[in-house]
Amino acid sequence: MSISTSSRKKWNEFSVDEKDRIVRMAWEDRTAFESIKEQFGLTPNETIKFMRTQLDEKAYRRWRERASNKGHLKHEAQRPFVEGRFKCSRQRIDGSTKGWK
Repeated sequence: MSISTSSRKKWNEFSVDEKDRIVRMAWEDRTAFESIKEQFGLTPNETIKFMRTQLDEKAYRRWRERASNKGHLKHEAQRPFVEGRFKCSRQRIDGSTKGWK
């Protein structure tokens, strides 16, 4: 899977905090790819390629397996519920979750 120059340029415009936030959102089961697209402009395919560049190989494979198994939660059209917010009620404004180190 090759990564285009335009994708790399787009990713280089993100700050370190934004890159970290994208990775955290992608790992969250209930954050849809559409939410990532709305906030950061990355399509689901671009998000997958972005994750490949940000994670080591083993973590990437683990994430892909998890995202595939929980695919019904990662796409808004397939979700069994309607959610009107981007974050969990336990999540702080900076994106960190209470109780996590």
